[in-house]
Amino acid sequence: MNMEYDIVIIGGASAGLTAAIYSARQGLKTLVITKDIGGQALLTNEIQNYPGYDIVDGFGLLNKFKEEAEAFGSEFLYSEAISLKKEEDKFIISTHSMEITALSVILAFGKTPRDLNVPGETEFKGHGVSYCAICDGPLFKNRDVAVYGNGDHAIQAVIYLASVVKKVYFTTKAKKIIGDDEMVNTLNSLKNVEIFKDSSLVSISGDKSARSIKIRNNSSGDESDIEINAIFSEMGYIAKTDFVKNIVKLNESNEIIVDNYCKTSQEGIFACGDVTDIPYKQVVISAGQGATAALSAYNYVQNKKGKIASKSDWKLISTVNKK
Repeated sequence: MNMEYDIVIIGGASAGLTAAIYSARQGLKTLVITKDIGGQALLTNEIQNYPGYDIVDGFGLLNKFKEEAEAFGSEFLYSEAISLKKEEDKFIISTHSMEITALSVILAFGKTPRDLNVPGETEFKGHGVSYCAICDGPLFKNRDVAVYGNGDHAIQAVIYLASVVKKVYFTTKAKKIIGDDEMVNTLNSLKNVEIFKDSSLVSISGDKSARSIKIRNNSSGDESDIEINAIFSEMGYIAKTDFVKNIVKLNESNEIIVDNYCKTSQEGIFACGDVTDIPYKQVVISAGQGATAALSAYNYVQNKKGKIASKSDWKLISTVNKK
């Protein structure tokens, strides 16, 4: 299956979502490929320095970004980009299930969710194995799901899922649930959550999609099989730039090198956010870079199409309306 877009954005946090807003509002066919929405911003309950907000939680802020991107027409594919190559004057992005063609690419993946690294994970990615509770949780309404992970991020995912699904099995290596006091109290009060402490995920099984998980108690060695319809990975984040190292230049820290216009060493590929070599890693800075990358990509695409490009989109605001 091959899909064609003007711009493909890899990454769904502040940089990628802002790029999607600016790209789609210019009328470009835009796709965001991401394993989750929000990235590392979901790890914080309070962002106290984002302009326009006294205090806002990461989930709430980034979800507003997503809603605005969708309102302008951006499409979302909850998957992982595993390769990127250039063929003639277009780019081919491969995921585990399809290839996507784009005139321009914006790399905005920052740090991506860690894999579970257990048998069955690769087989059922996108078919019951998810890395984004807020993205895929509603798909499993009134069903049984599992969450595997540690810390506030995992607790937040469990609390959210408990409001949507029938039951949540929360498995964690921790011997004691540690996190934000209010969230821990909420977690412990939920009647449809069963917690397995001091336990590890062994494997995922199923047919066309995930149907069960095997977990092991780290102290006793006892194993249990739990029937589920989905498992959500909440294992934190890791930088994955290996799949682009042969097409764009990286620095010694494996960050993508960009110029003031967010251009990479490869014409037609732009980058923004934490994945770049900018010195400051903040939500507001990533968002600003996302806007710059999108405007640069817009100019590039317009030139490829033989149309007039613009250095700024301000003159276009009055002619582009939200859908």
